[in-house]
Amino acid sequence: MATHHAEPGEIVDLETWADDLPVDKSKVIAKIAHLELARLVIGGGTEMHSSGYCQVPGPLVVHCIEGEIELCTPERDRVIREGQLVYLLGHTEHTIRGVRDSKVLLTIILEPT
Repeated sequence: MATHHAEPGEIVDLETWADDLPVDKSKVIAKIAHLELARLVIGGGTEMHSSGYCQVPGPLVVHCIEGEIELCTPERDRVIREGQLVYLLGHTEHTIRGVRDSKVLLTIILEPT
């Protein structure tokens, strides 16, 4: 069964967005031509990219909605607390670690190919 994605103009409640899933999980909110929005759930002590760093072609914003995460790049690691955000330019290698159980809004600007 396909999961629901937000329609243009639809109000999204980030607290309840993944309630249709059997357990609290990450879920894409919308993915359109040049934009992807996702609500991520990252457990404390969990690394989002266990195989190392990842990168995306366009800029991205990592917004910690709840909890505390660590955004790691080859240059430095940053702790992002509830209510804080950081943006990275496209092609920046990064990974996200959960310092505590956390919910994150990830916004990726997908560069045209």
